[in-house]
Amino acid sequence: MPRHNQPRRGSLQFWPRTRAKKILPSANWDALEKQRKKPGVLGLIAYKAGMKSAIVKDNTEHSLTKGKRIIIPVTILEVPPLKIFSVRFYKHHLPIKEIIVSTDKELKKRLKVPKQTKKFEDVLGNIKDYDDIHILVYSIVNKTGIKKAPDLAEVALGGTKEEKLETAKKFINKEISLSDLIGFFENKLMDVHGVTKGHGTQGPVKRFGIKLRFHKTEKGQRKVGSIGPWHPARVTFRVPMAGQMGFFTRLTYNNGIIASGKISEKNINPEGGFKHFGEIKTDFLILNGSVPGPQKRQLLLTTTLRPTKKQTKKNYEFLELR
Repeated sequence: MPRHNQPRRGSLQFWPRTRAKKILPSANWDALEKQRKKPGVLGLIAYKAGMKSAIVKDNTEHSLTKGKRIIIPVTILEVPPLKIFSVRFYKHHLPIKEIIVSTDKELKKRLKVPKQTKKFEDVLGNIKDYDDIHILVYSIVNKTGIKKAPDLAEVALGGTKEEKLETAKKFINKEISLSDLIGFFENKLMDVHGVTKGHGTQGPVKRFGIKLRFHKTEKGQRKVGSIGPWHPARVTFRVPMAGQMGFFTRLTYNNGIIASGKISEKNINPEGGFKHFGEIKTDFLILNGSVPGPQKRQLLLTTTLRPTKKQTKKNYEFLELR
C-alpha cells in the first residue's frame, strides 16, 4: 500500500470564508446573455434528490470505450414547474419598472402579493424606454414532497429586446415545465449554482487539511505550528485558522445532461424513494457528476458560460440507474 498523502486544501480564491447570504444564488446574467443570444429562458430552479450510479452507452467519438456500456456517477434533480411572478425592465443596468403578473396563494408565504393585477399590455408602455428585460420566477414546489413555500429567482432572457418581450408574454400566467426549457441548453450542458453543505465552525485540521502535530507538542496538536513572524505584527489571511466551514456559494461548470423527462412517463424512483428526499413527483433531470449541496437543496441551473470541447464532445445514451 502506498503511503497516504493528502496535501493542504482550501483555495485562497474564495475569501473571506463566510456563510452564504442567501440560499438560492444569483448568476452573472450579463455574461450569459452575451454567450447565448438565442431567444429563450436562461435559467431554472431545481432541487437535489441525491446521487446514483448510471449505466450508459458511450457514443463519444474517438473514445476508448465507444459503443460499450460504462458506469458513471450522476446526480438526480427534481424540477417542478415554474411560473412568472413579475417582469422587470432595466435601463443602464438599473431596474426602472416592474409589472406583477401573478397573485397565486402560494406566494403569500414568501412576500406581499396584491389582490389584483392590471393587464400587462396596459402597463407596458414604450419598449424604447428599456434596455433589458428579466423575469422573476417562482417554483411550484407544493407539487413535490419537499415543502410548500416557493423559491423565487430572477432569470434573464436571451435574444433581442423584442424577442425577450415576446418570451415573457408567452409564459405569463402559464406553467413553465422542464420540457419547455430543456431544448434551450446547447450541447446538453448546464452550469449549476448552489450552496454547499454547512459544517459550522471547524478547526484548521478539518477546515484546511493541515497535518496533526507531534503527540507531545506543547499547546495542542490540532493547530498550526506558527501563525507568522514577529514582524509584521499581524496574522495574514493565508494562515489556516478555525472558522466557518461549508454553506458557501459555489458554481460547477459544464454539467452534462444525461437524461430528463416526466416521472409519470419514466419512473426512476428507487423502492422507498431517494434517501433523505423521498420520491420525485414532477419532472426529473439527471446530470453527470456531482453538484453542490445536500438533499433537498434548491439550485439555480443556467446555460453554460464557458463550454469546453472536452465536455461538449461527450455523448452518453442513458440506459438505467443502479
